[in-house]
Amino acid sequence: MIVKLLSYNIRFGGRGRERELAAVIRAVTPDLVVFQEAIDPQVIQQLAAATDLPFWAARREHSIGYISRLQPSHHEWHYPAGAKHSFLEIVLPGSEERIFGLHLSSTFSKWSERRRVREIRALLKSIEKHQQGFHVLVGDFNTLAPGEILDVRRMPAWIRGLVWLSGRDIQRETIQLMKDSGYADGYRQLHPSVKGYTFPVWDPHLRLDYVFLPITFAERLVQSEVIAAPAIVATASDHLPLLSELDFR
Repeated sequence: MIVKLLSYNIRFGGRGRERELAAVIRAVTPDLVVFQEAIDPQVIQQLAAATDLPFWAARREHSIGYISRLQPSHHEWHYPAGAKHSFLEIVLPGSEERIFGLHLSSTFSKWSERRRVREIRALLKSIEKHQQGFHVLVGDFNTLAPGEILDVRRMPAWIRGLVWLSGRDIQRETIQLMKDSGYADGYRQLHPSVKGYTFPVWDPHLRLDYVFLPITFAERLVQSEVIAAPAIVATASDHLPLLSELDFR
């Protein structure tokens, strides 16, 4: 079974932009949408109805929520020690294979990168029992992969100041930790030379949104694309969504 998984940071809960968000989601016809900044359950409920993805879950002030065409057999929020946001475990029907939605701490500096590393370590520790089987980690990692360019000239002044104070670049430990832990960077695996920028929509120059899966199952990622159309995507949020097609057997 091929599952179309959309990861989408909808910015501050999405209130007032429900129509635009629904239009973007309908255009790509996903089976499952994992949201970040889904802090308003009423918005998620409205998006579920507007996109014919009837199954949904969200909690007020929790970043991760979902809407789905398939009724998950289980979903659960988890709270790793030291993490800013909980992460959401989703089990699709007829399967023990799991999707973990996450949203790591934001802000570009060496100090916030250290916090993201702690969050990822805590998350990976909490899902150790699943790490031999097929599973997916998807969401807004709020960091750059090793080797990717950070053009601070295109950043707001306050971020430029943080980057300058922390060494004129940011550390790239979070994504490297994922790779060292046996995970494939799904988008980069399929697109080794395509930038894949997802943020911000008005001047995309950062790849912050990722899909990871164990490297032993890397071939089960069929496709992964940054969604830059329809044009309404430019006003729906500050992130471009990431669509991945996965082989759930």
